[in-house]
Amino acid sequence: MSLINGLPAHVLLVHIVVVLIPLTALVLVAAAVWPRAARRLGPLLPLLALVALASVPLTTQAGEWLERHVDDNALVRRHTELGDGLLPWALGLFVLAVVVWWAHRHASAEPGQGSGRRWSALPVRIAVGLLSLVIAAGAVVDVYRIGDSGAKAAWHDGYSKTATGPKRES
Repeated sequence: MSLINGLPAHVLLVHIVVVLIPLTALVLVAAAVWPRAARRLGPLLPLLALVALASVPLTTQAGEWLERHVDDNALVRRHTELGDGLLPWALGLFVLAVVVWWAHRHASAEPGQGSGRRWSALPVRIAVGLLSLVIAAGAVVDVYRIGDSGAKAAWHDGYSKTATGPKRES
């Protein structure tokens, strides 16, 4: 993917990643620690995580095309290196979203759970909740770092630090 309506596809697709990865992270943590949220979300959670996951390689591929069409410098290389590290975080979000969805679906499908069964599931819920929190935080921090490096690469010499005043037509 290279251009969309005359603009580099990366600068458009990146907005999908910047919205969906943090949104998926937030929804995952909510569903992992709050069973009512998991019940209300149903299959929407893994579907959201799948779309977020799919958006990462599309955006990365478009970014690699753009990288070949801009001046090479250390800021662009840093952004590219950081961008390559997001896919494992997105994959982690997806896997945990499927686990949370499946576990909740499986638990709610078993009628008449005894209190012993609930207590045995509690350590698993705590572990999945903590793991979801760690993966979600890692993904969000990585999106921030990648976005920050991309903004620096794009804007490092593209504006004046002092206002130049309004432009007047002659």
